[in-house]
Amino acid sequence: MIGAMSLVLTELVPADPDAPEGAAYAVLTLNNPGERNTLTAPLVADIISAMDAFEADERVGAVVVTGAAPAFCAGANLGNLAEATEESLGSIYEGFLRVARSPLPTIAAVNGAAVGAGMNLALGCDVRIAARRAKFDTRFLQIGIHPGGGHTWMLRRIVGPQATFAGVVFGEVMDGAEAERVGLVHRCVADDELLAAAGAMAARAALAPRELVIEVKKTIQAMADVDTHPSAVQRELDPQVWSTRQPWFAERLAALQRTISSK
Repeated sequence: MIGAMSLVLTELVPADPDAPEGAAYAVLTLNNPGERNTLTAPLVADIISAMDAFEADERVGAVVVTGAAPAFCAGANLGNLAEATEESLGSIYEGFLRVARSPLPTIAAVNGAAVGAGMNLALGCDVRIAARRAKFDTRFLQIGIHPGGGHTWMLRRIVGPQATFAGVVFGEVMDGAEAERVGLVHRCVADDELLAAAGAMAARAALAPRELVIEVKKTIQAMADVDTHPSAVQRELDPQVWSTRQPWFAERLAALQRTISSK
């Protein structure tokens, strides 16, 4: 356990009992179930503190974000929205933007309702895994407010324009299975298998060299602006050469060669 705060719980999970140097993944749990984990200023501050701690800890190779049941995150606090300004909205946005900016790979384990800004929190993660009971509900138009926080941009890049219109304009709410069908989530699993499935993925990333994983994430993100195969080859060349000069490459190559020679 890294620490526990009133509105966010943080946990460090070993990636493998025999993992080198204590490699682990972190679990960040929004922990205000009485208010369905809505994004308030105190909760946002705790998210930021938790992410700062994860990124400063060399053992942490990936982050799983989830919510205390029954909700994942039911969006921004409605009372706060009623008095919204650019400054106050920007402060609430930090709850999901801080996660989206992380250099570490992130997985949203969506266990219940992900509404509005709470859906943004899931969209801002690199991968989404949903429980069958998950609900993805943009809900902006239904309460008479324009989408914010980059919601339409993130959603359109993930699922395309048609599914974005269906959710944002036509108000369709997707459960875990439907979210998997349209490509919003990588996988839909049984409710009681969600954290295990997310943890298994996070552990695989955490077992890779941390610097390498961070560099690969940068490359994947940069590929959004690369439009030809030759340009992609060139973009990957420098970091690939860099990786072959690192001590972990020599160690893992030697281990692989020993394995092959022993067969």
